[in-house]
Amino acid sequence: MIRSAHVDTFARDHLPAPQQQPEFLFDLPELRYPQRLNCVSTFIDDWLTAGYGDRDCLISPTERLSYAALAERVNRIANVLTRDLGMVPGNRVLLRGPNSPMMVAAYFAVIKAGGIVVATMPLLRAKELAFPLTKAEIRLALCDARLADEIEKTRPLAPTLQRIVYWGSGAADSLETLMRKPGYERFAPCDTASDDVCLIAFTSGTTGVPKGTMHFQRDLLAICDTFGKHVLRAVHNDRFIGSPPIAFTFGLGGLVLFPLHVGASTILLEKATPDDLLPAIGKFGATICFTAPTAYRAMLGKLAAHDLSSLRKCVSAGETLPAATFNAWLATTGIRIIDGLGSTEMLHIFIGSPEETARAGATGKPVPGYEARVNDEAGRELPAGVAGRLAVRGPTGCRYLGDQRQADYVQDAWNVTGDTYVRDADGYFCYQARSDDMIISAGYNIAGPEVEAVLLEHAAVAECGVVGQPDPERGQIVKAYVVLRQGFTADAALTRTLQEHVKSTVAPYKYPRAIEYVNSLPRTETGKLQRFALRRMAVESAASKLAS
Repeated sequence: MIRSAHVDTFARDHLPAPQQQPEFLFDLPELRYPQRLNCVSTFIDDWLTAGYGDRDCLISPTERLSYAALAERVNRIANVLTRDLGMVPGNRVLLRGPNSPMMVAAYFAVIKAGGIVVATMPLLRAKELAFPLTKAEIRLALCDARLADEIEKTRPLAPTLQRIVYWGSGAADSLETLMRKPGYERFAPCDTASDDVCLIAFTSGTTGVPKGTMHFQRDLLAICDTFGKHVLRAVHNDRFIGSPPIAFTFGLGGLVLFPLHVGASTILLEKATPDDLLPAIGKFGATICFTAPTAYRAMLGKLAAHDLSSLRKCVSAGETLPAATFNAWLATTGIRIIDGLGSTEMLHIFIGSPEETARAGATGKPVPGYEARVNDEAGRELPAGVAGRLAVRGPTGCRYLGDQRQADYVQDAWNVTGDTYVRDADGYFCYQARSDDMIISAGYNIAGPEVEAVLLEHAAVAECGVVGQPDPERGQIVKAYVVLRQGFTADAALTRTLQEHVKSTVAPYKYPRAIEYVNSLPRTETGKLQRFALRRMAVESAASKLAS
């Protein structure tokens, strides 16, 4: 193990034991990183050394930062972190904000100073924020002032949190005020090891309890040197745009790491619905778009009213890309969408093919640097054409933060993703279904048990089960089967009440778009909920709705 730069050894102390981690592959020459490495130097500082400091880097509707301007902002925040806020290498810092230049600068500043980023989505509520704060023992948070309400509510829920510093408030103690101090424009990157943790990304988890996935300094470069280099193949004059929050690893790679790795620029939109993306592509001359299949479907009928002439590449992930969407997008735009399968545990996409070899209805082949296969329940590789559990390994892999579920995801040195796949005779991997209870709706991962727990907090709900129901627009919607307590009436008013209850407790996108009231739930003899039976009911309900 390389000597760590972390003074706070929390992350390294909570890594899974080496024998519990997957096998890591570094066969490609570009994956052989030096032992001492701070990845921010590659993403930002090296472009200044090469003479490209004036090149556009971050573009938003309100400001535009060159590489040199971003570098100075990163340095100023890093100085605030270390000189004013007492952050030491290895400390975890919670970041909370929409996609913006300030969010990106704060992200890189934490890493440059040797800290560990824990980024959270703007939609999360206090209860959801309290979990990563407590699990990762976070003492410091940087937050957009517009999102103060929910994080302030976490103070009694997360006793480790000691200080929240806001940007955009204009206050005397705001981040911007602290950044203005003289001498803060320079900051030497922390002498971190290539295997020092720099990111803990939390995922919903299939049991409703989030899992923290730990990623090293080298991992942020590895996804650029695999998918970025061999599948995406962007160039320095590309302009990236997309919808995923950079608190998601899909958004982090697609809107931050991939463009900055090649010296390109990225367009950051705080609101990026299909109706926002389409005009922004033309306005800013975007060339590469990252979004979910749902968004591509939604944009199809509106393309004629917008200028997409600058667009040359499109990437889809977050849910399976239907062949009909792939074909319709190709017929309308001439662009073959690059479909990709990734996971928070693996950091980014590990199966996906360049556009010229992409096939409708298939996710693609393993990204160079990764290996994938389809296994049976015993871990034996299955032949082509037989459905089984997807297993993958490469330069990135699962390292859960102090979590016994490590043994579920890593088996026999392979990462077992929870997806059911078939490998065809040509080596393409074709998605069949999720192997767990995760609901994927419009690109968002939603854990059914988490929604169940919120519904059960309402006085009207005696029992409930939550599953995904097929939906032509969103891929899946959240559907709740609810058994009511006596004295409550199953009507539209109660449905709206329960939906609003969920929206007010957790991120609004998790609320059940469909609620069906039942007299009882299917259970095993030992009392366990039979989710497979609920999923079958949901599929039948969706089919009946389409037929009517």
